[in-house]
Amino acid sequence: MKSTVEHLSPTRVRINVEVPFDELKPNFDRAYKKIAQQVRIPGFRPGKAPARILEARLGRGVVLDEVVNEAIPAKYGEAVTASEEVKPIGRPEIELTELADGDKLAFTAEVDVRPEITLPDLASLTVSVDDVEVTDEQVTEQLDQLRSRFGTLSGVERPAAKDDFVQIDLSASVDGTPVEEATTTGFSYQVGQGGLIEGIDEAITGLSAGESKTFTSKLVAGEHADRDAEVTVTVTSVKERNLPDADDEFAQLASEFDTLDELTADLRERLGRMRRMEQVAQARDKVLEAIVETTEVPLPESIVTEEVESRLHDAVHAFDHDEDKFAEFLTGQGRSREEFDAEARAEAEKSVKTRLVLDALAEAKEVSVNDQELTERIIFQAQQYGMAPEEFVQRIQQAGQLGAIYSDVRRTKALIAAVRAATVTDGSGNVVDIAELFGPEDESAEAGETGEAGETTEAEKPASSSA
Repeated sequence: MKSTVEHLSPTRVRINVEVPFDELKPNFDRAYKKIAQQVRIPGFRPGKAPARILEARLGRGVVLDEVVNEAIPAKYGEAVTASEEVKPIGRPEIELTELADGDKLAFTAEVDVRPEITLPDLASLTVSVDDVEVTDEQVTEQLDQLRSRFGTLSGVERPAAKDDFVQIDLSASVDGTPVEEATTTGFSYQVGQGGLIEGIDEAITGLSAGESKTFTSKLVAGEHADRDAEVTVTVTSVKERNLPDADDEFAQLASEFDTLDELTADLRERLGRMRRMEQVAQARDKVLEAIVETTEVPLPESIVTEEVESRLHDAVHAFDHDEDKFAEFLTGQGRSREEFDAEARAEAEKSVKTRLVLDALAEAKEVSVNDQELTERIIFQAQQYGMAPEEFVQRIQQAGQLGAIYSDVRRTKALIAAVRAATVTDGSGNVVDIAELFGPEDESAEAGETGEAGETTEAEKPASSSA
């Protein structure tokens, strides 16, 4: 087999392949065997008809079609493997250019490839993150949250206020027609909690038990989603939470500590650890942003297009693929479809560029992923989806996404290596000890599991394409 590579652009190549017919003998053997199993020829048992009989009955073209359909993907793979310069990241467009029976098979394959990327000197990168600061107010807030877990509720004879617990009845109507799915009785709600229906907190505040108020709000689900409804809320009871005193007795009740001072010191230390983890996420975000911004990357058009289509599909999917409903939603936000498409394109380009940069970084750092690291990531993601690891593995294998998870882990490790190489300072100008934040080098992959930098960080983002 002979193959040559033509560079059509920095991100696309054409591979020209010629295969002599004598290399196709195993393909012909399998083709005859497969066809013989599929046809019935008098005088021969299934699968036993000789090649000359099959060709006489079905024609040489049927055999050649079977051979070509099997051989081209395999020979394309061989050509890619044999070429060190070709690193495909998309599906090839294959064209049969010549089929000379008894002589040769020739075809071309155009495919997007990873571009050559020149990375910046990581040691020259400097980013700044926030100081680790824990205030007395933050510690008090944590203590109050802990006290609230041990609080008790008692009824009050006064109007409802923020943080009170109320029981309410709700009803709604659109154009005078009751909305059944928006009707409920005896619903428990904490004033100011949010997440129920827009305007509910303002309506409840100031109402005493037995009082009602009607307000207008937009429904977010059901048959009348995105339509204005007249909502009536009736308060049936008001309760306030009574917190236990913050003293040594409470410390013994709520923790393993004997005194309030010990409990408070522990809360301060826990907050400090949280702030240091926020530094980790900040450092990863900023180093990634610095690398991407300073790196020139030609973008493979087919991969960008695939990413754009994926984003558009996800956006419209939320509206049951009803383009009119999606258009109404955009109009309500004061945006046009053209603006949305342009934003989707820009986001797709950034996402593809980031993945390509991280892959180049992983190659430069010779990053590998072992079975334990892959397993840890699978378990981590299975927990996020609330699934058993075995079920999650089965689903990602069926979807062909196991390779994407492998790439995510590899990109995460590459980004951590970049952060280690860069200089990270805090807001006061002090150099941050990255080794202390990330742990030893061999634990860096595990550190990557506990937080996502970026949007979830592009390093952690599941790849929608092979980029």
